[in-house]
Amino acid sequence: MIITTTPNVDGFTVTEYKGIVFGEVVSGVNFIKDFAAGITNIFGGRSSSYEGELVEARENALRELEQRAASMGANAVIGVDIDYEVLGTENNMLMVTASGTAVVVR
Repeated sequence: MIITTTPNVDGFTVTEYKGIVFGEVVSGVNFIKDFAAGITNIFGGRSSSYEGELVEARENALRELEQRAASMGANAVIGVDIDYEVLGTENNMLMVTASGTAVVVR
């Protein structure tokens, strides 16, 4: 499946629009990652534990987007946008949403 942020796919023609499609992931950040990130915050540098969580959540959201588009009969998703939000009373939840337009291209 072609997944792109652009409004079209070079070399292909959109022959059918299936509709807007989403992939959402809400992920909790556990105590150990919070502790490791706190140490990184004190001493500086990048938080590999949070970065890993972010990468995994984004990949899962895109995978879910792809599965939902395929179930609609699409073979591509165009105009993909990815949004990130922090949720929860202690901001310990990460939400990643991928959205786009499911289409058939030829």
